[in-house]
Amino acid sequence: MLPPSLLRLVEELSKLPSVGKKSAKRLAFHLLNQPKETPLALARAIEAAVEQIGVCLTCFGLAEAGNCPICSDLKRNQAQLCVVEEARNIFTIEASHVYSGLYHVLGGSISPLAGIYPEDLRIRELEQRISEGKIKELIVATNPTLEGEATAHYLTDLFLDSEVKISRIARGMPSGGDLEFADPATLARAFEGRAPFNEPGK
Repeated sequence: MLPPSLLRLVEELSKLPSVGKKSAKRLAFHLLNQPKETPLALARAIEAAVEQIGVCLTCFGLAEAGNCPICSDLKRNQAQLCVVEEARNIFTIEASHVYSGLYHVLGGSISPLAGIYPEDLRIRELEQRISEGKIKELIVATNPTLEGEATAHYLTDLFLDSEVKISRIARGMPSGGDLEFADPATLARAFEGRAPFNEPGK
């Protein structure tokens, strides 16, 4: 019989994505076999992240205070805005080194079956950013799933008559896939081969 504190650790670890009971038990024993400072450092890092990391005031990505480093970087292309579903997608795209513009995190995708509608996402905030007139190209980088495609088409229709060029990452991204699991080379091809959804002024 495992000690109660160890059982609790296994239980908490098993709540992590892709971690079953057996994997959680292995992780727990691994942590206990390390010098005490090692698991304590991990615990402090988790606590600090939970306490200090919040939402960027501009793009709604992750930030420790105010705006995130990307929104604060004036060297970024201020005329390009890449729309993603979740904050973690930003880090996946950044790792590909093929995009140097700004981001906007929707906070999910349109999914009526799951009770998620356009008004539940940060689309109103996106409209506000577009209305400021600084954005010249809107790159829709939602996941190539049914929900992601529905969101992409909704955004296309929403901004169809605007002066903003709308494009969608496509080539290289498999249907039904997730940006989080795309490798840098695949993302690079997707951004380079993005297809326009509209032609402003035509």
